[in-house]
Formats: sequence, structure tokens, C-alpha cells
Amino acid sequence: MKICFIMYQGNMYSGGQGVYLYYLTRELARMGHEVHVLAGPPYPELDDKVIAHNLKTYSYWSYHHEKEDFLFKRNPFSYFHPVNFYEFVSTRIALSSLLLTFSVRAWMKLRELSREHRFDIVHDNQTLSYGNWLMQASGFPVVATIHHPLTIDLQNALQQAGSLYEKARRILWSPWVMQKLTARTMPQVIVVSETSKKAVQEAFDLDPQRMHVVYNGIDTKRFRPLPDVERQSGLILYVGNSEDRNKGARYLLEALRLLQDDRRDFQLAFVDHKKERLKLAPRLVKQYGLSSRVHFTGRLSNEQLVRIYNQAEIVVSPSLYEGFGLPAAEAMACGTPVIATTGGAFPEVIDHDETGWLVPPGDANALADAIRKLMADKQLRDRLSKAGRKSIVARFSWRKAAEETLAVYEKMLARPAEPNASATEAGT
Repeated sequence: MKICFIMYQGNMYSGGQGVYLYYLTRELARMGHEVHVLAGPPYPELDDKVIAHNLKTYSYWSYHHEKEDFLFKRNPFSYFHPVNFYEFVSTRIALSSLLLTFSVRAWMKLRELSREHRFDIVHDNQTLSYGNWLMQASGFPVVATIHHPLTIDLQNALQQAGSLYEKARRILWSPWVMQKLTARTMPQVIVVSETSKKAVQEAFDLDPQRMHVVYNGIDTKRFRPLPDVERQSGLILYVGNSEDRNKGARYLLEALRLLQDDRRDFQLAFVDHKKERLKLAPRLVKQYGLSSRVHFTGRLSNEQLVRIYNQAEIVVSPSLYEGFGLPAAEAMACGTPVIATTGGAFPEVIDHDETGWLVPPGDANALADAIRKLMADKQLRDRLSKAGRKSIVARFSWRKAAEETLAVYEKMLARPAEPNASATEAGT
């Protein structure tokens, strides 16, 4: 089978979507399928067997991530083409514009590639933009993965917004209207948890018969206990994009402020962007008097990430909502005790007091109590560590995810045949 994935930002640090892209395409390629990826900057890390087509864009984020290429390797007059100029200006303030312009460029690239390739499936990794309509109208069979509806991100961002200006900016940035309209046209939709399925169905009013739950996998050969690495007493670990208000970094820092009042010995490692690129977390660290207890690691390689998971005494995932919760599952695979919330799909991944510890989302006091409890009870930590690793190994693998994704493709292809753009163009 020839499969083409669409991903507007494919880098592993673009969030769970980048991790999903890497592992799912890798497994499909290992199973003998020909897998292509159309992606915008920051470009994805892909397996050697996966064929990359990196699209040049004129978005603000293209400039942000690929400055050398953007400034020195393009025709300078191309910046002033009306479409390119609009793309650069508008993508600074609206995610919907970024998704729209990328999806149209991806459609154009698909038509170009179709002169040589006949793609059986086009798999959109949550771009959900009007370019998807063009792909379907051109005859390409399109399946979409929706990790979770961005309406939830918008709601949580609005709740934490401190001013009317901030609320307006968040509303303008969100692509919730476009994604809702596009999702309704998808013949088959993959979601990554039962919780995500329910949220997507409610937010986008989708027919549940067209929705298929395919859980993410975890690379348990990479994310594993390292016998030669010792736990660092009092080390708490946070992994995620703290600028995303949905990830709940604010509540973790509020909890640590309460722990500081206990004169408890702890250190928090923040695995995120470099401190200089962050706004929310550094401001709160300073405001709460936590500067001596919190350090920002910047982005880490997979090897470094596995090592720090093994060094941590506790990993905390304080998200208000998660479609799956990859950092928590990765930590569990490394045998590290996890504190997460009941927000989103965490309860599908973590059994409270068996494979991890769950608290209500947005509750700094409950989070502080849970950290106190686990830090004070080594026996509990050891029990959660062993059970967490065992559960992840038994339940979540990328091979299983790939097999179940292929079943969705086959269901899609079993529908009544429609004209295929590739075949049409090949005959011209």
C-alpha cells in the first residue's frame, strides 16, 4: 500500500503529533508499505525507510524555524507575492491561517507527486483544513487522525487569560470553526482514546460510526529502566510545552510553592524550550520564589530524555486535558512513578493507586498532597514503578497501533470506488 501522511509541523517537539508521526510511519514502513510524508517546518525526524517531502512555506513559523533558508536561499522577490506575503503576516496571529496555507500547498504537492505515485491513502495528522476538501475533491481517499479537539485548548486558555486582550488573541488564534467544518467531511476518523472519541464527537458533531479508537504506542525498547542510572532524591520532572495552557504547568508551580512552605527538599527539572523562549513558567517561578529549585533543561535528545526519566523520583503531568498523555506513558515505561490528573484520557492509561497516582485537574492543593505522599513513601513509589512499566508493555505498542490503523484504511478503501486523482492524471 502507498500511504501519504500530511503534517503541518512534523518535528518531535511539535508535541504528541510529531511523536505519533515518527513512530506510526516507521511501523507502517517496517511492515512493507511505502510511506511518504508531506510536512512543514520544523521538519520531522523520520525513519530511513520513510520518504520525506519537506514543503517550503512563507509562514511566520517557517521564518522562525528555518531562518537561514528563509532569508538567503529564496528569490527575494518571492516574499512580495501577495499569497506569500499574506501567509507570513497572517500566520503570526492565526493558527487557522497556518493550517489553511499549508494544506493548500500540500494539496498542490500531492497533485505533483501523483504523476509518479498512486497513493492508496492520504492520512492527515490533525491539519483539518480546507485543503483537505481540495484533496477529496481531487479524488484522494483521506483519513484523519484527531488527537483531541482544539476547542478544549481554547476553553482552558480562555479560563487562564488575564485580560480581555489575551482572550481576544486566543480566540483569533484558534482554528476551531475550520477544523469543525473539515472534520465533518472526513469519511473515517482515527482518535487516540475513548475520551478523545467522546470529546471529538461532542465538539465536531461527528457520526460515531465513522470514528475509530486506535491507542498510541510506546517504544518500550527505548523508554525503559536503566539499571546504571540512580534516582536523584527529591527530583521532580515535568515534560511538555508549558506555554500551552492546557498542559497545566501553572498548577504544578503553584503546588511546588505550597511544598516550599513545608521546607521540603526538592528540585524540579523542566523539559521544555530554553528558558529564554518561555514566558509563563519563568515568570511564575520568579513570582513564587522557586528560582533556586527549578531549572530548565531545554530540549533533550531521546537518549537524554530516557536518562532524565530514570533519574527522576517522580514525573508530574498536570494537564487539564490530554487526548492520550505520551510523557506520562513514557515515564511509566521507564519505571518512574507518575502523578497525573483525571483530565482527558489519563484514567485510560493510568489506574489510580495501581500504576500511577491521579488527582483532579487544576487543583494545586491536591497535586501538592500527591507529591508529598509519593516523596515520603518509597514503598509506594516502588510499587507504582513496577506496575506502571508492566502495564505499558502489555497494553501499548506502535506495531499494534499500525495494524489497527491499516484496518481503518481497508475499511475506507472498501467504500464504493470514487475517481482517483492519481489515476486521472496518469491517463492525461
